[in-house]
Amino acid sequence: MKILKALFFTLVIMSLLVVVGCSSGKTAAVGEEERVFDVSLPLGEDSHHDIGLQKFNEELKHLTDDRLSIRFHYNNELGGEREIVEAMGVNTVDMGLSSTGPIGSFVKEVQIFDLPYIINDTNHAYAVLDNEIGDELAEKIEETGNVKVLAWWENGYRYQTNDVRPIVTPDDLKGIKHRTQESEVQVDTWKTLGADATPMAWPEVYTGLQQGVIDSQENPIPTILDVRFYEVQKYLSLTQHVYSPLPLMMSKELYDSLSDADQEALMEAAKLATPIQREASAEQTEESLNELEENGMEIIDVDLDAFRDKVQPVHEKWAPKIDEDLYNDIINYEY
Repeated sequence: MKILKALFFTLVIMSLLVVVGCSSGKTAAVGEEERVFDVSLPLGEDSHHDIGLQKFNEELKHLTDDRLSIRFHYNNELGGEREIVEAMGVNTVDMGLSSTGPIGSFVKEVQIFDLPYIINDTNHAYAVLDNEIGDELAEKIEETGNVKVLAWWENGYRYQTNDVRPIVTPDDLKGIKHRTQESEVQVDTWKTLGADATPMAWPEVYTGLQQGVIDSQENPIPTILDVRFYEVQKYLSLTQHVYSPLPLMMSKELYDSLSDADQEALMEAAKLATPIQREASAEQTEESLNELEENGMEIIDVDLDAFRDKVQPVHEKWAPKIDEDLYNDIINYEY
C-alpha cells in the first residue's frame, strides 16, 4: 500500500511539472485556444497590403507556436473601408486595413492626413507615425471608435487620374467630376482646386468611372494598378498631394478579450511586419508607375507650387477645426 501511495504521489508531481513546463512557451498559456482572425484587405493578392499581412501572419504564428493566425479577405470582400472600421468597432469584423480618410468622419484628429501637402516625404511620415503623434492618434481611434491600432502601415502618396485631359495646374481641374473618399476635408480640397468633388464609397469607384458618373479619382500608384484603373483612365498626374497612412486595426473588444501574452504577440508581429510592408509599398510604387505607362496611361508632371499655393485656404480653414496644435506639431516635426 505504501508503495502504491508513493507511486501515486510521484505521478501527480510529474503531471504538475509537465503542466508547468507546457506553460513556459513563447506566449501560450495552458488552456488557451487556437484562433483564426478574419482580416479585410482593400487590395488583392501580392499587393503591398498582402505582403505586409503575410509577414504579420508569419510572425504571429511563430510567436504563438502556430496557435494564432489570420484568414485573408481580399478586395473589400467583407465591405468597404468605412464599413469595416465601423464593423470592428462593434466586434463583427476581427481585423482590417483601411486608409485614414473614412476614419476621419468619426475621429476628427485623423482628418489631419487629408490636408494636402502637410507631409513632406516618407521620412517625415514615419517620424510622425512611429512616435508620440502616432501613439496619440491611435489612442483617439481606440477611445472614439472602439478600434485598436496595431501598427501604422503605408498606403503611400496619392495621385490624381482622369479620362478628360492632362492636369498640369489646378485650372485644368475645372469641370472635372472628381471622386473623393468620405471626408469633408477632401471634398473641400478638391472644390478649392476647382473640381466638381463628391464622396463615393470605394467599391463603387471603378464602375462610376466606367459609366461616366465620375471622371476622376486619386489613389496611391500601386492601388491604381491593382484596381486596373488604366482601363478607364487615360491620364495620371503626379500631384503627390496627400500621404495616406494604412493603419492595421483590430476590434478593441476582441483585443481586450485576449490574454496579455496574446496581445503582446499581436503588437510584436505588427511591429515586425511594418518595415516589410513599407518597403513593399515603395517598391511597388516604382514598379507600378512603369506598368501603368506600359498599359497606356499618360504620365503628367504637374506644377506642384501652383497646387500647394491653391490649397493654402484649406489649411487655414481646417487646421483650427481639426486640432491646430496637432497641425503645428506635424508641420514643425524634426526628423
